[in-house]
Amino acid sequence: MKLSFTKMQGCANDYLYLDCRASGVPEKIVPLAQKLSARHFSVGADGIICICAPRTPGADGTMRIFNADGSEAQMCGNGIRCVAEWLHVHDPACAEKSVLKIDTQSGLKTLTRMGEELWQVEMGVYSAMAADLPAVNMGEGPLVRCPLEVDGKPWNVTCISVGNPHCVTLVDDVDSLKLEAIGPAFERHPNFPERINTEFVEVVDATHLKMRVWERGSGETWACGTGTCATVAALVEQGLCPVGEDVHVALRGGELTIRVLPGKQLLMTGAATTVYEGIAEV
Repeated sequence: MKLSFTKMQGCANDYLYLDCRASGVPEKIVPLAQKLSARHFSVGADGIICICAPRTPGADGTMRIFNADGSEAQMCGNGIRCVAEWLHVHDPACAEKSVLKIDTQSGLKTLTRMGEELWQVEMGVYSAMAADLPAVNMGEGPLVRCPLEVDGKPWNVTCISVGNPHCVTLVDDVDSLKLEAIGPAFERHPNFPERINTEFVEVVDATHLKMRVWERGSGETWACGTGTCATVAALVEQGLCPVGEDVHVALRGGELTIRVLPGKQLLMTGAATTVYEGIAEV
């Protein structure tokens, strides 16, 4: 069987995008995600994103995300910008709209087109409470600057939910970290029963950060939109980043701009780029 897809990336967070608006999610999406995401052996991606029919009246589409290991994620900040760009290009009903609404597993998101291949996402409200992640054995929260032992080493972490769970920790030199050695132990730490995404952050100044991320189900990726939001939220909670100002976060794949608004609302702005259209034999 031949499968048509669009490969897109936001800050090098790359997925294969499938038009599932009429057909629905493929029945064998889990093995499909595992097969096509394998780098060096297949197309290669951080996973598959299915663009489905909207669930909410007035919405323009629905995003479902399947990681490289086949697990389903609730939300992807880089991915949803690419979904908006895909709809803008491929759906005549969306081509003239400057604002799109997209359903996700963590609620309806509103996106505004800011320029050519540039979108701003209203990411919603973040939380540092344990029940919202979920997290156990760490108290009810807010989980700000909490001690966490990982593989026998003490860390100081701030845990943030932005519709999916994140664990943020400050480091002196983010480039020198061996994420493949420490990331899996964070991801599967028993305090996080649904696993966790982990962000390692170096503070340049109050509005400029450097970040690397270990994503549950995908390993190290070159960017993570929700992780970037969680990182800025975590530093706002610690008084290290300001409320109401743009914070620029340098990732391995590019830069995202995050603003925390009063009421813990998050705005994310970044690019969404089409790499190529393809057909895979599956």
